[in-house]
Amino acid sequence: MRSTHLHAVRHGRSGDEPGRPDGGLRNGHVVAKGVSRLGAVSAWLLLACVGVSAPSLASAQAGAGRRPELVGARSETDSGDRAGVTSPAALVPVAARSFKSAADSLEYEAAKAAATNATGLRVIVSMFDRELYVLDGADTLLVAPVAVAVDTTLSYNGKSWRFETPRGKRKILSKESNPVWVPPEWHYAEVASRQGLRLAHLERGRAVTLADGRKLVVRGDRVGTLDGSTFTPLPSDEEIVFDGTIYVPPTGTANRRIEGELGKYKLSLGEGYLLHGTPHTESIGTAATHGCVRLLDEDVEWLYDQVPVGTPVYIY
Repeated sequence: MRSTHLHAVRHGRSGDEPGRPDGGLRNGHVVAKGVSRLGAVSAWLLLACVGVSAPSLASAQAGAGRRPELVGARSETDSGDRAGVTSPAALVPVAARSFKSAADSLEYEAAKAAATNATGLRVIVSMFDRELYVLDGADTLLVAPVAVAVDTTLSYNGKSWRFETPRGKRKILSKESNPVWVPPEWHYAEVASRQGLRLAHLERGRAVTLADGRKLVVRGDRVGTLDGSTFTPLPSDEEIVFDGTIYVPPTGTANRRIEGELGKYKLSLGEGYLLHGTPHTESIGTAATHGCVRLLDEDVEWLYDQVPVGTPVYIY
């Protein structure tokens, strides 16, 4: 579904949003990241849609020269999203309006009522409809399809992460162009779980001895291997996997930054939840993120240009 812009002049250009399908096995244990890092997570936690009932609208619905071995492409969104990896086969279509419990249904009705009764300029996300609406009084300025959270739980090595978009009222706290995604730990846990790997953390000043005798070290903002006195940086767009273990790079290194995964713009809603673009346009209209609300780049650009910081966002 293409977005609809009503009663407003749209500025900006269209673009893609980075996607993240699982990659195929490529001689070894490293997962490509960045636009091709679709394999591990997928984004980071962003707000899901607000099943909105907007005025004038009917709504329903992540040896020197020798590289580690590759285990799959990585990409979320959500964080997209190394927002983690979500296989296209795992994308969930538009949901039926069903609830986990009576309390869940009541929470939905309360969040929807708050959105319906709101006035002034506001953003509404309907998770059932997988649509985002921008309204100003009785005028509808934008209708855009979105991807929302998969609503699942990842458990790995004694830890659990819940991937959902919480209902309720938030507001746009900040806006950023050309955002860079810093994968959280769940991204690496997701890759480890899918690929049957162990997980370990790299630390500055502490070398890890690999099975072939080389050392895995951090120098400056790069992770690399040390063979004798020769330091070879590892590709920053690949996961670091050696000897059946995926290594989490230190924050601040190039190996822990993914450009393009959040599209061209992001709007922060707090607590890690975002409205952001994506290179994975095939995920729009599905439940595919780790909590964030994903939009086509042209739609998130419209939000970036037209919706100021402080604007309320209702999600149901």
